[in-house]
Amino acid sequence: MRRQLNTVYVTTEGAWLRKDGENIVMEVEGETRARLPAHMLDSLVCFGRVLVSPPLLGYCAEQGISVCYLSPNGKFLARVEGPVSGNVLLRREQYRRSDDGPRCAAIVRNLLVGKVHNQRAVVSRGLRDYGDDLPTSARDALLHTDMRLKRIGAGLLAEAPIDILRGLEGEAAQAYFGVFDHLIRVPDAAMRFSGRSRRPPTDAVNALLSFLYTLLTHDCRSALETVGLDPAVGFLHRDRPGRPSLALDLVEEFRPALADRMALSLINRKQVSARDFIRMDNGAVLLKEDARKTVLTAYQERKREQLRHAFLDEKVEIGLFPVVQAQLLARHLRGDLDAYPPFLWK
Repeated sequence: MRRQLNTVYVTTEGAWLRKDGENIVMEVEGETRARLPAHMLDSLVCFGRVLVSPPLLGYCAEQGISVCYLSPNGKFLARVEGPVSGNVLLRREQYRRSDDGPRCAAIVRNLLVGKVHNQRAVVSRGLRDYGDDLPTSARDALLHTDMRLKRIGAGLLAEAPIDILRGLEGEAAQAYFGVFDHLIRVPDAAMRFSGRSRRPPTDAVNALLSFLYTLLTHDCRSALETVGLDPAVGFLHRDRPGRPSLALDLVEEFRPALADRMALSLINRKQVSARDFIRMDNGAVLLKEDARKTVLTAYQERKREQLRHAFLDEKVEIGLFPVVQAQLLARHLRGDLDAYPPFLWK
């Protein structure tokens, strides 16, 4: 039987979650709103003021179900989980590799090869789908960026120190996000994109991207813990207290194909529009509650779709891709694979 890693998102303010046998029950103002079996559940993600009973927390810890708390707008707050899984020898090798400049750079190089390849795939998809309908200037900009990303990707294949690799990543990000607005097909001025802004996001598109990146980071962190790796010690991202650096490393490969493409689809299909966002007094732009539910539903549906994995050469549910990549990274660290095979989207 194929293991299905399922995440349950609770967005209802004031919800009370409790254990009833092998089930999780959600109550709101004393009324039962939902009941679901806990078996095959990987994690529980609570947005805002959601209360979880101590017996349910204990049960989740025993069953290896992580409970994650996020603010209403998706900012990570806390995570509750049981004993750490995995073997200490794998983690020791992870720590050694992180401190070994040349061997660390080899992993970083492949992570970034995957990221830039997937950024280029997003641009190429846009050109293929509606390039003929774009103004000449926009189409030329996308074509130029496509070739520039191809050149940067080729440059990443050469051995280089990590700082050089980070510089190439920055160049790719500048080129990619420089044409991202051309991939948005709605005329609404409030849905335009002029560049990445975060902490806080200051426009609707950035708010949507940041929310999707938060969901993706949660999935990657869970995947790493599933295979026994330490999410806090990365290769591309430097160590920082409280930061899941390795999870952020893994996210980089998935951002273009899973988050950026989803954001574009939601906007272009008008499933999300300017009215779904609210501007706070500090200038931050956030998704409204109903829009968060729309995005979460689309995200979960996308995770159930299947995609051929380039290295495995077989179809895999998209929701399992972070686990597959975490497993491949663990196999590389153990010496079973000569190099880390990046996630390549086609």
